[in-house]
Amino acid sequence: MVSCVLSGGIRGIECFLVRVEADISEGMPVFELVGYLGSEVREARERVKTALKNSKRQLPLKHLTVNLAPADIRKSGTGYDMPMAAAILHAMGEIPQGSTDDTLFAGELMLSGEFAAINGILPIALEAKRNGIKRLIVPSGNAPEASVVDGLSVYGIKDLTELVSFLNGETVIEPEKEPPVFFAEDSGADLKYVNGQKLVKRGIEIAAAGMHNVLMVGPPGAGKSMLAKCIPGILPLLTKEECLEVSSIYSVAGALNNRRIVSRRPFMAPHHTVTETGMTGGGAGMRPGCISLAHRGVLFLDEMPEFSRNALESLRQPLEDGRITITRYRGSLSYPSDFMLVGAMNPCPCGAYPDLSRCSCTRNEIKRYAERLSRPLLDRIDICINVERLEYREMFNKSENESSAEVRKRVCAAHSLQQERFRDMPGVYFNSQMSPGDIKRFCALNEEEEQFLCKMAEGLGISARTYHKVLRVARTIADLSGLADITMDCLTESLFFNRMYGSQ
Repeated sequence: MVSCVLSGGIRGIECFLVRVEADISEGMPVFELVGYLGSEVREARERVKTALKNSKRQLPLKHLTVNLAPADIRKSGTGYDMPMAAAILHAMGEIPQGSTDDTLFAGELMLSGEFAAINGILPIALEAKRNGIKRLIVPSGNAPEASVVDGLSVYGIKDLTELVSFLNGETVIEPEKEPPVFFAEDSGADLKYVNGQKLVKRGIEIAAAGMHNVLMVGPPGAGKSMLAKCIPGILPLLTKEECLEVSSIYSVAGALNNRRIVSRRPFMAPHHTVTETGMTGGGAGMRPGCISLAHRGVLFLDEMPEFSRNALESLRQPLEDGRITITRYRGSLSYPSDFMLVGAMNPCPCGAYPDLSRCSCTRNEIKRYAERLSRPLLDRIDICINVERLEYREMFNKSENESSAEVRKRVCAAHSLQQERFRDMPGVYFNSQMSPGDIKRFCALNEEEEQFLCKMAEGLGISARTYHKVLRVARTIADLSGLADITMDCLTESLFFNRMYGSQ
């Protein structure tokens, strides 16, 4: 008798349906697994055999074959244990006909017969919903996470005995209740707690409004890290679709912890010792890296020149495409990585420049330090902010500062203008994504502004690429002010925030 149940496999953060088939026939008592399987899936044979024995259900002394279809896609992970056990029990007659219809199974099986939670259950639940499957049976530890997908009945099962009893109708288990999706404001750093640094606050507001990558340069202790942590709080709140997208990445990476869903903008701040693989993803399990965990949020690189050259250069393609494609001998996977890059660095190795009374660095040392950031990487950074050291009177200023929530209102208004502007342009959502053709269309200048920018470009030696950066940032500044045209003030402010490398 051949039985079949449905399960799901993970490739990147995408899920594909898998048919788990079991056949029991006369012949040598052998348990065979087929279907292009990874080592952890092949090991399921011993887990399933022992778990069935310890659950008082012995395999028959016959030829048992389990197939995972389609056979041309490699299967990996431990989530196939539960569907294998269900298919075998169905073939043995322990589970009645029809009890597995319109149902998807996923979960790891321990030797005792208990089920253990797996990574990636959220993408599996979303795929089940897309295919019209009404019921999802998972380990109890995965049920809360899967229940955030509406329109799907999720049942958390403790062990094999409970699974058989439930499918036979002997035990009633209520489906996991779908929790309300809580769209949380960032409860961390807030701009109202940052004294002084008005120019820096203005710079990060412009960066957030146009989703421009930004670099902050200043001495240690000037507040660069704290200001970077404030950026997620001034970005618009995640929509439900974005929450599910980000949560799927964290689910695959096993980083959801006790959360059902990621409801805040991600903020990733890897240490400068991170490897290229840690940054982009990959490794033995082809897991998502820091840039994918920062999707829809902020990737903050503190002490940016201290990162390895390979780790920094690996950012170039994801910054352009919003995705990272990882190619290894096992195949290729693609993860989303649409993030806002925020870098911070000292002006020199000791951090005291340009205070020559405290700086002991030579000109060549300062040059070598700055050259650790390659020109192609800097070309992808639209805004540079010089962060000055605070004076004592600014540190202890008790006047009320503008909160992140107030800044977010202006940023959201600018995002709305850009969504309307680019509504007929697939793949373009923010000013930072405009191509030269888009800039010519949406950043046209009046005669006076054009003459001013040409004069500044000649005087500062601005390259064509920097010229486009200035216009992109100026367009965002105009959007923040609700202006239809780019004014002289917009251009002047944009040039100010490009001053570090605008002349190179």
